[in-house]
Amino acid sequence: MLNSAGRSCPIRYRYGAHALAQTPLDHCETLYVIGGLYGNPLALREVLRMAQAEPGPVRLCFNGDFNWFNTNDDAFAAINAAVLAHDCVLGNVEAELGEPLDAPDCGCAYPEHVDQAVVDRSNLIHTALKRVAQRHPDWLARLNQQPFYRRYQVGKLRVGVVHGDSESLAGWRFDPSHFDDPREALWRATQFMTARVQVFASSHTCTAGFLNEPAGLISNNGAAGMPSVPGQTAGMITRIGLAPWAEGAAVARVRREGVWCEQLPVAYDQAQWVSLFERWWPAGSAAHESYFRRITEGA
Repeated sequence: MLNSAGRSCPIRYRYGAHALAQTPLDHCETLYVIGGLYGNPLALREVLRMAQAEPGPVRLCFNGDFNWFNTNDDAFAAINAAVLAHDCVLGNVEAELGEPLDAPDCGCAYPEHVDQAVVDRSNLIHTALKRVAQRHPDWLARLNQQPFYRRYQVGKLRVGVVHGDSESLAGWRFDPSHFDDPREALWRATQFMTARVQVFASSHTCTAGFLNEPAGLISNNGAAGMPSVPGQTAGMITRIGLAPWAEGAAVARVRREGVWCEQLPVAYDQAQWVSLFERWWPAGSAAHESYFRRITEGA
């Protein structure tokens, strides 16, 4: 299978909007959707603090790629223990962890415009993570039991939580680069109707987008564990709740069916994260080459 931009995508990643429509609804008052934690424990700590500060109960769903930079045994175990205490869906990072070490592929299905050097470095990062993961078969077994998508209801609003898009775990059609294409607007309207949701919450593309259309809303939070807004070093999550976030200013906000849909900054301790990142991935490493500038300067 090819993604919308041409690079190959594993057939097993494909599910389709009709599968979401058949998924039972989990009801909650407030939902945090946390995509792209990328193994950042400081971002995880801040998200948990934010949820704890809410006046009512919060349902947390980590929608994939919660692992990435955490390539040592303790860090891998800590991230997965915390995430699996809540809801999650798999990202391509997690879905590929059990694959053979001699098959270097992070499963991202990058669009053709992404430089091959970036793809190669991602495969190196994932191979290092995979070595760690395969030393922990119990965690791998638990990860393999997690779904590719979930569906929630907050008030009158139904929410489809995916990693990529409504068709595939590694789909790119919820990337903001597709938002201005009128043909994609028709496709999205069909997807909302078929999946029986008014909101899709995604990440995968690592680029934040917030698109409110008559048919529904797409909230792509970019990344919780890395900068998601140009010039800012905070991560970002999607929050959907009966009441608006009371702690500060949302990056984006809209109200649908009486429910607040927001993108919130994750203001983790930047200095500690940079120090930890460089300890894990020093200058000259694949992750440092691909991500250090973004981590220190913003998306």
